[in-house]
Amino acid sequence: MDFLTKKLFSLFFLAALVIGCTPTQKETKSISEMSDEELGALADSLAQKFIIVDGHVDLPYRMNVKGFMITKTVEDVSVETTGNFDYPKARRGGLDAPFMSIYVPSRYQETGGAKEFADSLIDMVSRVPATFPEKFAMANTPADIEVNFAQGLISLPMGMENGAPIGDDISNVKYFFDRGIRYITLTHSKDNQICDSSYDTAYTWNGVSPFGEQVISEMNKWGIMVDISHVTDSAAFDALRLTKVPVIASHSSCRKFTPGFERNMPDTLIKALAANGGVIHINFGSTFLSKESQDKFEKMREDLTNYRAENGLSSEDSVYTAYAKQYATDNDVFEDIQKVADHIDHVVNLVGIDYVALGSDYDGVGDSLPKGMKDVSTYPNLIKELLKRGYMPEDIEKICSKNTFRVWRKVQEVAKELQSEV
Repeated sequence: MDFLTKKLFSLFFLAALVIGCTPTQKETKSISEMSDEELGALADSLAQKFIIVDGHVDLPYRMNVKGFMITKTVEDVSVETTGNFDYPKARRGGLDAPFMSIYVPSRYQETGGAKEFADSLIDMVSRVPATFPEKFAMANTPADIEVNFAQGLISLPMGMENGAPIGDDISNVKYFFDRGIRYITLTHSKDNQICDSSYDTAYTWNGVSPFGEQVISEMNKWGIMVDISHVTDSAAFDALRLTKVPVIASHSSCRKFTPGFERNMPDTLIKALAANGGVIHINFGSTFLSKESQDKFEKMREDLTNYRAENGLSSEDSVYTAYAKQYATDNDVFEDIQKVADHIDHVVNLVGIDYVALGSDYDGVGDSLPKGMKDVSTYPNLIKELLKRGYMPEDIEKICSKNTFRVWRKVQEVAKELQSEV
């Protein structure tokens, strides 16, 4: 059976399951013959069947801003909220393992207290499953996630966004591993002690610093994934040269669609990432998806700033917020879900299906999410779009979790080997 025949047979079979018949009956349909409702049902079923991992969700910082970090209780994420993530939305969308971003703003590099702030967010995340043990569980490995999934629990693995909390003490790498951190984004919006940031212009190290080289080696040793989102191209290439294991980009997209936007990854870097065996997790923010959206958002910021000044309004004023919402609608500033799929297509066409995953940046990119992907209930919409484009279910499962698990398991495996050499 050739590839095309196998592909068509698989799609016929899945379509048959959705409409409730066997694949040999006359009612069997191809994806192209399915109604929009049937296609949506198939996408919903796959979202619930597959483990969905999201490489970056900023729930911890959102909860911190709302004041739950310092109390004995946590935001009741088991009920519907105005944020992008909560339990009901996650259940509807089939989200099983959102990486909780332990985001440490760059200001802590100047003021101090980065480690303490990271610890406070880790403590807060840990309180979520303690408060809702029937809904959530911590997870330190892919195996943990698989066990939690079988038990109907949403896993909360953690990644630290910004290596600043390591400070100048290399032993803090092991410290944060022991606290449950399973990837570290080397820096954020400013150059730090580890490497240069794509949002900075200082180019302090022209890549990774000498101390950063030690950090990457220590991350390899203890089994923490190296995350090259937010870093400069030179720092990313340095990291790829230095690491002994595959790396990830936890929430980045393709620079092909956003020329000049260094926060996204160019084709040369995506190819190098694939050669390393790593994975790029596509960011859903509209300004990560297209230059057109970036231009619209820039004009919107200017126009809204002028509107507030002319009318003496604050950004919290209800008159202003209503105007801003209408402005965004009238000027169509948000990208479409199809553009998220375009980024996935681009990676697949460039390097193959094994090197792309999901890294939404939910609760992190603000009100910039594309139409059709406004919160964690909407993963089936993306699956539906991928089905329409001819992706096989096994390909979609790779995007949902298997590619990330492959990297994570390799990092674990090599860490054991490195520790045994000591």
